[in-house]
Amino acid sequence: MPGAESLPAHEGRGAEVAGLLREALRKAEFTADGLLDLLGAPAYAALARGETVPALRATRAAGPVATLVRLFLLQRAVTRAALVAVLGEELVAAAAECGWLREDGGGELRATVDVRPYGGPEDEDWYVVSDLGCAVGGAGGIGKRAEGVVLGVGGASTTLAGLTVRTPVGSVLDLGTGSGIQALHASPHAARLTATDLNPRALVFAALTLALSGAKPARLLAGSLFEPVGTETFDLVLSNPPFVISPGARLTYRDGGREGDGLCRELVSSAGERLNEGGYAQFLANWEHVDGEMWTERVRDWVPAGCDAWIVQREVQDVTQYAELWLRDAGDHKEGSAEYTRRYEEWLDSFAARGTTGIGFGWITLRRTTAAEPSVTIEEWPHPVEQPLGPEVRAHFARLDYLRTHDDAALLADHFRLAAEVVQEQIGQPGAENPEYVVLRQHRGMRRATRVDTIGAGFAGVCDGTLSAGAILDAIAQLVEEDPVLLRDRTPAQIRLLVEQGFLYPVGLSGTGEAGEEEQPGVR
Repeated sequence: MPGAESLPAHEGRGAEVAGLLREALRKAEFTADGLLDLLGAPAYAALARGETVPALRATRAAGPVATLVRLFLLQRAVTRAALVAVLGEELVAAAAECGWLREDGGGELRATVDVRPYGGPEDEDWYVVSDLGCAVGGAGGIGKRAEGVVLGVGGASTTLAGLTVRTPVGSVLDLGTGSGIQALHASPHAARLTATDLNPRALVFAALTLALSGAKPARLLAGSLFEPVGTETFDLVLSNPPFVISPGARLTYRDGGREGDGLCRELVSSAGERLNEGGYAQFLANWEHVDGEMWTERVRDWVPAGCDAWIVQREVQDVTQYAELWLRDAGDHKEGSAEYTRRYEEWLDSFAARGTTGIGFGWITLRRTTAAEPSVTIEEWPHPVEQPLGPEVRAHFARLDYLRTHDDAALLADHFRLAAEVVQEQIGQPGAENPEYVVLRQHRGMRRATRVDTIGAGFAGVCDGTLSAGAILDAIAQLVEEDPVLLRDRTPAQIRLLVEQGFLYPVGLSGTGEAGEEEQPGVR
């Protein structure tokens, strides 16, 4: 791995060479699709897990893509002649001059960085640059302890990318950019892009990721959290921070260096004042479950004033599972048993000192608002979802705006549609005349399921936008021979829940993906 004194070039001549290399890689079909065609689905999936043996077998036959896979992804030496046949003599020499290649003796070359093809959401041919052996980021046995190591794309990276609200904005901040994957995703819809990282090496890799992907360059700033941008505000703030709750700051790419979940708390609580009106801040985070304290109240205290929030806990691990996961990530399990035991004890002692019983992982989205009473939604949802969820995140806040500006009378006067791909399940004893209860289930977005009574199910089933909610309830009241006034009084709460959870959407409401889009912050 190159040290801080031997960073690959990314400015001036380096940027020019990166552009030339991009075109050569695409011409050679060293792309996500080309990689899949060469390796086949099993070997391609194995490579995404960090397993290289199937790819080695698949690249034994000569060919342009095989040469580039062995060089950039499998950390194997290739002959100069083979690489020149793919890239040309001048580009090979220029890449070596920039520090991306090095002579290995005997006329062979090795890569100093991992360059991984990455398919963009609109089928763009992108490339993510990371340290050798670190293309697949996150827990999974990276085994790298160098202070400045830069990881590539992992499950956390793609999760945050899928969650992000993708609408045109004036300014985006990618805080803790790492290899630059969030900045890369934001580049098509951001007029101005800023990327920061505590690790100066990460800024170099992020710049290379953007340049090799043909994306607009970002303003690159070194420093911790919001320090590099001072009091500047943004329309969108993104961060996949070093959220691991560890007894120290051994690894910059993952350990926050604060006590407990202090880094995530500091990041979230200080984000509100960095947002323009209507702007979003979206994070992945870990938080502690502490004996005698509700986790929901713990994270609620992180939410800054003047912000709506949606916090989703996706998973909870007990402290032993959590310690083992991250000990493996650092490769500590490969050391002698005495050293592994010492480190394990250190993690457990740290948790015990704070009364920590478990660690939650999830998503936090903030939105700057002028509402007198901002909305904070905190929930646990460990079930499968449909990515990308960015449209659903935006729709969630649009629905909140609608509900807090519509009282029951306005709700009953409005028209609603049933969301796409909602099914009804009737729960009860086989052969029973009537169900015990009814469940509505989504097959899109969050894939929620909610329990409703027969009135709620009947109401949802006929919502096609033609009749007002009140008119539908009056018709149902006549059908079931119930007082329409009483039905109008007790049903709005159920309608509100169905709107809030995305089963129903008001006709004409923008920002839900079902109608026109409202103007975005920072764009005129």
